[in-house]
Amino acid sequence: MVDDQSIKAGLEVHRQLDTQHKLFCDCPTLLTELEPEQRFLRKLRPTQSELGQVDRAALSEFNRGKGILYESDHRTSCLVESDEEPPSTLNREAIEICLTAALLLKARPVDEIHVMRKIVIDGSNTTGFQRTCVIAMNGKIEVDGKTIPIDQISLEEDAARKTTQTRDITGYRIDRLGIPLIEVTTAPVLQSPTEVEKVALAIGNILRTTRSVKRGLGSVRQDLNISTPGGAIVEIKGVQELEILSRVVELEAKRQKALLEIMEELKKRDVHPESLKRNYVEVTDLFKETKARVFKEAISHNGVVLALGLSNFGGIIGKELIPGLRLGTEMSSQATFSTGIGGIFHSDELPAYGITQDELEKTKARLNLRPTDALVLVADDRTRALEALDAVVDRAKDAITRIPEETRNAMPDGTSKFIRPRPSAARMYPETDVPPTPITDALIRKLTSTLPEKPEATINQLITKYSLNQKLANQLVDSDYLELFKSIAATSNVQPSFIATFLTETCKSLKRDGVPVESVLDEKIQAMFKLVDAGEIAKETMPELMKWQAKNLQAEPTEAIRSLGLRMLTQTELDSIIDRHISKNQKLVEEKGAAAFPSIMGSIMSEIRGSADPKVVTERVKVKLTKGV
Repeated sequence: MVDDQSIKAGLEVHRQLDTQHKLFCDCPTLLTELEPEQRFLRKLRPTQSELGQVDRAALSEFNRGKGILYESDHRTSCLVESDEEPPSTLNREAIEICLTAALLLKARPVDEIHVMRKIVIDGSNTTGFQRTCVIAMNGKIEVDGKTIPIDQISLEEDAARKTTQTRDITGYRIDRLGIPLIEVTTAPVLQSPTEVEKVALAIGNILRTTRSVKRGLGSVRQDLNISTPGGAIVEIKGVQELEILSRVVELEAKRQKALLEIMEELKKRDVHPESLKRNYVEVTDLFKETKARVFKEAISHNGVVLALGLSNFGGIIGKELIPGLRLGTEMSSQATFSTGIGGIFHSDELPAYGITQDELEKTKARLNLRPTDALVLVADDRTRALEALDAVVDRAKDAITRIPEETRNAMPDGTSKFIRPRPSAARMYPETDVPPTPITDALIRKLTSTLPEKPEATINQLITKYSLNQKLANQLVDSDYLELFKSIAATSNVQPSFIATFLTETCKSLKRDGVPVESVLDEKIQAMFKLVDAGEIAKETMPELMKWQAKNLQAEPTEAIRSLGLRMLTQTELDSIIDRHISKNQKLVEEKGAAAFPSIMGSIMSEIRGSADPKVVTERVKVKLTKGV
């Protein structure tokens, strides 16, 4: 574990707002899986800031030379998203939701909202920038007795969603582009992985109390800025699951610690940046008969195999930083980012991938490498191969002198992957197409008078009104299902504790098992509980029904009764099954009488589980055992 005080982290919580339309147009805030109606190809270029500077991250993206293929349809996007028409004024509903959250976070609203352009040219915005604006500043939230400063609350447009990725083209669907997004940013005062997770949960609870945030996969994302003693500020983007936030922080701290250890080892080996030469040697002829697929493919397309020797890097490139990630992986990621190549090969992992020991030794001999040196190989067209090795040398020099400040993408297992250099202050400039929006005292007074209750008050209400225990009440407030719980409890006679348990613990368990429960619409879940309330299915079948519904999103839950055989037994059918089991265990019944109940009951339930109410079965079995069949 990472000790307290060993890290410094800042948190950015992004949440889609559940508004009637997008931030700058009247299109609905919906995603679609229907076939796109049109596609258009673009290449984006970086622009200068007000001071004439160009953001290094944007410049790096531009130098990759990738084309962007966009997909759209009239149901979810218009000319604003295609960047063929100027944006309209800011969505008033979205402003009021952000102000409500800001007041709950004790932040001071700005006097006037000014929209800015934040340069982003990875293709996720058709304009080459993201529109964003500060709503409030200098807030705070209490977590475990500690005051966490909230630097600012912002309102911005969500990005397009990536659909395809090739070496030369990245594809995006622009239905998500323009959906209002609230961003809550803490000061960099978080000192442990556990604290980061607790603060994210607390902010999430505040945002949920507005009852105006979307739920489901992709609707919430957390970004982290993490630094360690002697390390660097690294931005990790796109953590979707709250449960892995602490692991992301833990692993990033370990990654930086491992990189510092590599720096120390290279100093002991007296390695200096100047000793790394860009002496690339073509060794294509040594791999003419190779079995290595990547090399064979490159050579067959008139490509080359280039080799690079890294002085005194032997054993260093293969050093594991965190599970599944080595210094070689970092080098490969930067080479891929710069050129789009599939990756690099290095001597710490060879022979492998079809490269033989003989080919390896011949290559080392041609470069006159010592046992302490490392070898890097890359195969592609000459231009890409040269650029890829340039990226490797740059990363090797970083390994000697510093931990690079960079932006990384969070992976589902808590690890992270390099995606681009960390952006600079040169990425922001004013939006000239959207006029400023004043925040009046009258609006603040109106919102202040109608603020929703805080999570603590909601928990007490759940305990009092629905007789839930403290644990279930806490879990509901921490979940995205609170309003759905209230709706189901108000429209059915199903026991509130069962509704709460299913929406929290059962759904969480199903999600851990890979069931995409977040994709199931509220109305489908409500319809499932109506089946339980009407006695058409047993509540014990709800997990199976949820699994089926997650695979059949457009179907009605009633269809699952036939598909899964969930029909409830009639009284006659149930009695027949009970009689059969008692008859089959007649000897046991004669010996024990009513005491045979547990064995008989277990045998019956193993057959009919989910097809009858266990309470009814219990009553019928006891009656029959008492009276005799």
